[in-house]
Amino acid sequence: MSSKIKEKILKAQEEGDIASLYVLEQEVHDTLNEEDITGFYANILELALENLTNALESARRFNLDEVQDFATIRALYEYAIEHYSAESISDGAALFEILEGLSEDEGFSKAMKVHRLSANEGLNFEDFLEKIADIEATQEAGTFYISCFSDEAERLLNIALVSEGAQ
Repeated sequence: MSSKIKEKILKAQEEGDIASLYVLEQEVHDTLNEEDITGFYANILELALENLTNALESARRFNLDEVQDFATIRALYEYAIEHYSAESISDGAALFEILEGLSEDEGFSKAMKVHRLSANEGLNFEDFLEKIADIEATQEAGTFYISCFSDEAERLLNIALVSEGAQ
């Protein structure tokens, strides 16, 4: 590992600066081996989980306009997607449920609800991408998370609303 990139990573870690770690992402991919890259992402996740714990303890919600909050939510979302795509559907659903209530951003929360409902319906990740997600519209929207959905997503939301109303 290059000592220069290592110094940058260590400084960002010491400062708990997830956003700076994400800024280093391309350089990490260009200079580090697979094992070091895996460790790099593990460090990001560790910081994100620490931020999550602190937020939960203080009953604070994340603001996507704040750089560190944005980076934390992104890391947690990537972690949830990793579980979902690895066929840990129930773990993914649980993580999406946490994310759903974690942000002040209504669009993000609604998108996490669609993710959660899809996982709870037993849809695997490939089916979610094919039947629920609108990847092209998401790319046009420029969000780091899947934020645009097909009409099938509205059906899931309506079923959830009816179900929640019955409880």
